[in-house]
Amino acid sequence: MADKLSVAIIDYEMGNVKSIENAIAHIGDFNVVITADSSVILSSDIIILPGVGAFPDAMKKLSEKGLISVLNEAVKELKKPTIGICLGMQLLFDSSEEKEITKGLGWIPGKVSYMHPEGDLRVPHIGWNSLILQPADIIFDYLHADKDFYFVHSLHVVCDERYTMAKFDYGGLMTAAVRKDNVVGMQFHPEKSQKNGLLALSSFFKWASSMVGQHNA
Repeated sequence: MADKLSVAIIDYEMGNVKSIENAIAHIGDFNVVITADSSVILSSDIIILPGVGAFPDAMKKLSEKGLISVLNEAVKELKKPTIGICLGMQLLFDSSEEKEITKGLGWIPGKVSYMHPEGDLRVPHIGWNSLILQPADIIFDYLHADKDFYFVHSLHVVCDERYTMAKFDYGGLMTAAVRKDNVVGMQFHPEKSQKNGLLALSSFFKWASSMVGQHNA
């Protein structure tokens, strides 16, 4: 039996880390640690970047904890499979206009902008919405008729179609999930999306496990 994969949930005081840890416990047997320790992050197989709150605050926290250079090494150089969730997905991009123009991690080209849905739709976008899948992507292969996920956000990602795995319609089409190389982002909350959310995390972990296997081969 192979060793269990190690998972680092990045702890920078801006994410619902315990609920993500609990969700992972429902989908498989992994060595999960909530951490801001650089050595632990660099030795982990898989990285999860959660996020709740404002983009500038999150980037400030990552900087204060010395995590930006460590994450760049882990993700860009060591090519560890990584997922950003909600605000964590937005941090993957070049910049955000939330409160003020703030530089992001820049792992995926694109920017984060305020939502301006057509009609009288409220912002923030809170509640269930159905994914509109882009050309077949292995992470969402399991979805059939039920594609509903839970969202809570006021800003959305604007990026090239080549990085888009799924969209949603909220007074116009917006980005719901992205992927570039070893990095995945989910704007919705899989840990709050019941069965579909757990399946989304499970599918990500299967994809990530295959990447770890190739890297270790």
